Amino acid sequence: MSVTVAIVGATGAVGQEFLAVLAERDFPIKSLKLLASARSAGKSATFRGREIVIEELTKDSFAGVQIALFSAGGSTSKEFAPAAVAAGAIVVDNSSAFRMKDGIPLVVPEVNPEAIRKHSGVIANPNCSTIIMNVAVWPLHKANRVKRAVVSTYQAVSGAGAWGLYELEAQQRAFAAGQPIVKEKFPHQIFNNVFSHNSAVAANGYNEEENKLVQETRKIFNDPRIMITGTCVRVPIPRAHSESINLEFERPITPDQVRQILSKAPGVKIVDDPAANMFPMPLDASGQDLVLAGRIRQDISREDGRGIDLFVSGDQIRKGAATNAVQIAELLV
Repeated sequence: MSVTVAIVGATGAVGQEFLAVLAERDFPIKSLKLLASARSAGKSATFRGREIVIEELTKDSFAGVQIALFSAGGSTSKEFAPAAVAAGAIVVDNSSAFRMKDGIPLVVPEVNPEAIRKHSGVIANPNCSTIIMNVAVWPLHKANRVKRAVVSTYQAVSGAGAWGLYELEAQQRAFAAGQPIVKEKFPHQIFNNVFSHNSAVAANGYNEEENKLVQETRKIFNDPRIMITGTCVRVPIPRAHSESINLEFERPITPDQVRQILSKAPGVKIVDDPAANMFPMPLDASGQDLVLAGRIRQDISREDGRGIDLFVSGDQIRKGAATNAVQIAELLV
């Protein structure tokens, strides 16, 4: 069944990736509408070898649209998603606007595809770091329930949007030319530096990214008891997030058992060669959809055999955003 698709935020980093992923996966599109702000209207983008003119997003943009892929920020989603639903579209939203709303499915297709059946017009795409962690941890959780996860993230600048890439590149060029390094949108210099994720710190002392990791995983896993704590950090990498994950299981588990489970898990590729010191890297994760998992080892701080450490890398623009949303759309058709 071919469907009419709209992309909201078509000029952004994820919007552009939507076009690439839809083409690569041969998504059944009858017609495609590209929507963005007034300043982008009239520009064009290429899809399957043809130019499509970008239209200004209005509340009247969704007539005849069956699936609307949103990636234009939470305020835009809150304003325009209801209009899309009212026009008969199913919205797959990449912002944080609806993720924790009761009655709105929050979906990682490798984890909880059945949740889409409960939608009332809107399906939420989880946060990028949540998706990357969940793809690797869920198959382990199914085999041996995870009681607690301690996660440290190493998040690429493009996770902040296209401007994150521009800022890192500008600072790299300035350094190479011996010119002053200027910070514009990031709160600190990102070149040659790492800093706590550039999201607001809540009253509990955790920033928004860390709280999303906790709350979204509990909802996706349908397990409010799972204990999660995170430290999210921005690093001077263009693309692909990495995460160091320490897991506590209900029962003892060995690294070989973890490798066996992950070797059969959808969306996961094991990269775990200690002899060659070859483990997941953002360079290898960039531009593809698999979550790379490795550095799989027993937690030697425990004597009960219930702890495992692992390291993952995943492309946060693809699997962490665009590809996950397109996979949800594939489930719909």
